[in-house]
Amino acid sequence: MTTITASMVAQLRAKTDAPMMECKKALSEAFGDMEKAEELLRVKLGNKASKAASRITAEGIVAISKEDNASSLIELNCETDFVAKNDDFLTFAQNCADIIVKNNPIDINALLQIDLNGITVEQTRTNLIGKIGENISIRRFVRIDTNNQAHYLHGTKIGVLVEYTGNESAAKDVAMQIAAMKPAALTPEQVSPELIQKERNVAEAKALESGKPAELVAKMVEGTVQKYLKEVSLVNQAFVKNDKQTVGDMLKANQTEVKNFVMYIVGEGIEKKQADFAAEVAAQVAAAGQ
Repeated sequence: MTTITASMVAQLRAKTDAPMMECKKALSEAFGDMEKAEELLRVKLGNKASKAASRITAEGIVAISKEDNASSLIELNCETDFVAKNDDFLTFAQNCADIIVKNNPIDINALLQIDLNGITVEQTRTNLIGKIGENISIRRFVRIDTNNQAHYLHGTKIGVLVEYTGNESAAKDVAMQIAAMKPAALTPEQVSPELIQKERNVAEAKALESGKPAELVAKMVEGTVQKYLKEVSLVNQAFVKNDKQTVGDMLKANQTEVKNFVMYIVGEGIEKKQADFAAEVAAQVAAAGQ
């Protein structure tokens, strides 16, 4: 039998905001599988348990650079929000974004070997770690090299690049739309099969609980999946500046087409270590008494 610890319950509660006892029950049913337990809670409690998908779980910043026909978007991570506001850290991030635009490195390893003020990017990163006292890592970056790119930064936590043809103002509105509504893909056809299957599993479990006939359950599931695809595909989302039209309608009215977009959310998908301060204090007291 899988042992469900208090820390496991606390972790699931932090991810979902579900009641403690519900978290414990879900973990027991899932035999300690955190992802499965989260899915069970979504079935039982609805979308409240889906908060984990958008929660920022690590510190750092995103930065954007643009020069001529190229743009770059980069995410740098650190250990605390305090360091994420440090001027040296912010400057390093912007320098890296600028280097990506100018040098077009193929990956992070290539980026780390490029010169930055007489030393490599990697040596600059290492020196900054020594100066600040926290680990600093370059997590990911992307470079778009076309005639038309729009971008949007929401503070330093969300960055969006949009590749488009047509109206620049409409493309900038789309970049802000993406940051606000966080679509999973440009069109329903581009939503990943994994995301669709996960949504279908949840919908099936909820529909089966209704006790209705199988053919009706199938229709309920399909309706839920189609609603989900509408909500997470950019062109079908309600336009935030005018909810009486979709983003697709707005683009058509402005004779604009979005070719591609990239969105980075700082810490997305990274589990942040939760400090157990009571345990730390207890450990220090015990050590002091030895």
